Amino acid sequence: MSGEQTTKIVRALVCAPDPLTHTAVSELLESSADIEIVTREHRTSVDVAVVVAERMSVEVISLLRRIKETFGASMVLIPGEIDRAELFTAVECNVVAVLPRAAATSDRIEEAVRTAASGGGQLPSNMLGELLRQIERMQREVLSPHGLHISGLTPREIGVLRLMAEGLDTAEIASKLCLSERAVKRVIFGVTRRLNLRNRPHAVAYALRAGVI
Repeated sequence: MSGEQTTKIVRALVCAPDPLTHTAVSELLESSADIEIVTREHRTSVDVAVVVAERMSVEVISLLRRIKETFGASMVLIPGEIDRAELFTAVECNVVAVLPRAAATSDRIEEAVRTAASGGGQLPSNMLGELLRQIERMQREVLSPHGLHISGLTPREIGVLRLMAEGLDTAEIASKLCLSERAVKRVIFGVTRRLNLRNRPHAVAYALRAGVI
C-alpha cells in the first residue's frame, strides 16, 4: 500500500480593484502546486475567495455579500485600510482572514488562503482584540438586556445545558432550577429543534463549542 498522500487542491477566486493587482495575486497563488485559480464566470466550486480592496466601500461590501451568497466560500480580505465597524461587517460576510496590504507578502497571502481553506482564521492581533471587544460589547449592551446570548441560547437554556453536561438527569435539573420536569423537557426540545441538533449530547457539544458552559 502506498504511503503517498494526495495533496488537496484549494480552488481560489481572486477579486481585485484593477487588472494589474488581479494578475499579480493570481500568478502568485498559481505558483503554488496546491492552489488553483478559478473565475466567477466558470461557476465552479470555490474553496476560498481572495478580495483585494483599498477600503471597505459600499461596492466592496456588496461584492463580499455576493460571493457569500453565490459560493458560500470563506474569504481572505486584503484591505488598504479597515476600521472597527468595517471589520465586524467583513466577518459577517464570511471573511475569516484579514491581511493588511502593507503586510501582504507572498508567503503570508498563501498562508492565509490555506488557513481559510482548512477552516481556520487569521487576524492581526490588534484586529482580533478589537473584534473580541466588539462581540463583548454587543453581548453586554444589545443581547443581555433582552435575555439573549450571542450563542443563540437563552440564559435558561444555558443553565439546563450546563447541568446536563455535569451528568444530571431531567428530574435533578428540574430540582436544581426550580422547574417542572416538563419545563426542562420543553427547554431541551426547543434547543435541539431550533438549532437542528440531533440529541442531548449534541446539544451539550454545541454549548461547549460556543463557550457558554
